[in-house]
Amino acid sequence: MEAKKMAILCLACKADTFVRREPVYEGFRKTGERIFCMSCGHEYASEGDVPYTTTAKPTLFTDADRSKRVEVFRNDEKGRNCRHCRHFVVNPFIQRCGRRHVEVQATDCCDDFQARSAVATETECDPLQRKLDQLLSD
Repeated sequence: MEAKKMAILCLACKADTFVRREPVYEGFRKTGERIFCMSCGHEYASEGDVPYTTTAKPTLFTDADRSKRVEVFRNDEKGRNCRHCRHFVVNPFIQRCGRRHVEVQATDCCDDFQARSAVATETECDPLQRKLDQLLSD
């Protein structure tokens, strides 16, 4: 939805003010709008007759004044949080590591990180099924 301009320099009272818009109805159907000066009440015939003011935002700082972008993580640490690990198990009460069987937070990091595949199969998501598969393969 487009934002409507509000600031004007009124032709009648020469005030730097705002517009007031009033809807025009035919029965219960809106057919248009009437535009008035908020200071003196002067009505403008159409949207094209309204002398809107363009206010340029002041620029106090340039790009040279900005600080360098801060990089918190090294590239090898990005995405190595528990929430991206294939062993991360979430239920409504606790988040835990399916490999170490301890409570973890989504932002924790560990040395046992293994990236989750893009399309996880049902056995990858179920730690009990994984454990059973490990026991059967041994």
